[in-house]
Amino acid sequence: MNKINIKQISTEARNPHTLDIDQLSVKEILEKINDEDQTVAPSVRQAIFQITPLVEKVVASFNEGGRLIYVGAGTSGRIGVLDASECPPTFGVDPEMVKGIIAGGNEALVSAKEKVEDSRDLAIVDLKALHLTAKDVVVGLAASGRTPYVLSAIEYAKQVGAATGCITTSLNTPLASIVQYPIEVYTKAEVITGSTRMKSGTAQKLVCNMITTTAMIKLGKVYQNLMVDLKATNEKLMARSLAIIKEITGYSDEDAQKALQKYQSIKGVILSYLTKIEDSEEINKLLLDYKGNIREILNNLGDKYVSRI
Repeated sequence: MNKINIKQISTEARNPHTLDIDQLSVKEILEKINDEDQTVAPSVRQAIFQITPLVEKVVASFNEGGRLIYVGAGTSGRIGVLDASECPPTFGVDPEMVKGIIAGGNEALVSAKEKVEDSRDLAIVDLKALHLTAKDVVVGLAASGRTPYVLSAIEYAKQVGAATGCITTSLNTPLASIVQYPIEVYTKAEVITGSTRMKSGTAQKLVCNMITTTAMIKLGKVYQNLMVDLKATNEKLMARSLAIIKEITGYSDEDAQKALQKYQSIKGVILSYLTKIEDSEEINKLLLDYKGNIREILNNLGDKYVSRI
């Protein structure tokens, strides 16, 4: 068994700003944590040059029927699963489009299962269960960039021909060295030495947010800055759907509800309003032909219809 040199992992370094944290008041501890948290977003900003090509690849993959698959263990794995699980209600996509795999399965989401992160075989089993293809993009999440489960998943993905990326919070890691699209957000030492659920976890969550949100915007899941593909599966989301319609159209509550019932989607209502096309079949055909991208529809209709843009 290979021994890991903890001192070589930047997230395991001691933070000189928090050496006295166990002697501080509650307020002072909170201020220390907040001070360190404020360093995360600038670190993510410095990695945008790496995030950009990965997102472009994810968009291309989606357009070809591929998927985005996050793979991780512990905190990193939970962040990937969380981001994947939020895509269907937010953007109205199929739950299979963005997947999150965590070492140890669903049980590991609520109960720590630390040993499974060392299993290289389990990673392959988990990816095979998803029927991985060359159209997919597999992104490994590992703060240290050394997790055996994640490294094995990436190696298997490469064998299948899938595109590979990673999100680490350490520099020059084994994981980053074997993927096509490495993202290295250098968050430096944690408030509590080695507690990567803190700054590292925050950074990974920010990057995952950026990847899926940007990809969905490019797919036309957002019009202006509104979630026009959300699924109204509860009262709050129904209220949000009607609010989006009213924001664009100026309709009353009653008119918004009638329009939503007629066109059966927020996009249908907005497109009808913008183009003055009232026939629901024609509206739905346009949405189908252009994969629901309102901007592309408007750009291609030209002067054929009067637009309220």
